[in-house]
Amino acid sequence: MEAMDLPAELDIGSLALFVGLAAAERVRERLAGEGYADLRFSHGYVFQHLVEGEPTISELAARLEMTQQGASKTVAELEGRGYVERFPDPSDARIRRVRLTGRGRAAVEAARRIRAAQEASLAEAHGAERLAGAHALLVELLEALGGAEAVRRRGVRPA
Repeated sequence: MEAMDLPAELDIGSLALFVGLAAAERVRERLAGEGYADLRFSHGYVFQHLVEGEPTISELAARLEMTQQGASKTVAELEGRGYVERFPDPSDARIRRVRLTGRGRAAVEAARRIRAAQEASLAEAHGAERLAGAHALLVELLEALGGAEAVRRRGVRPA
């Protein structure tokens, strides 16, 4: 049996996945270098729901399609690391909501800056036009395969 010429012979889905994972790992490494070594890739799925909102644990669990216990455990972990905080709902103090702290928002901004620098580096190395073409094709493929709506509503979750 002849060995496959990886990665050239990978299907587009696998190749796109592996590119995404490699890019995310580079971002994680750079974040670690900036003082956020305790963040994991999976924390990004929680952060995406806290950037523009302050959900309850129940709401967060529903959006992440996980149990309340799992969401509560993750929030407690992030709270212990200083990225999120729970606070009483202004209209009903019995309800607790979750929001990013200053450290959490700083981590989001650092990740955005690092991803932008990574894109710029890729454009410089491979050509801005080629990178823009690859980007446009991936957007088209995401739309064609039915995954774009989950991205739009921040409903992407770990596989």
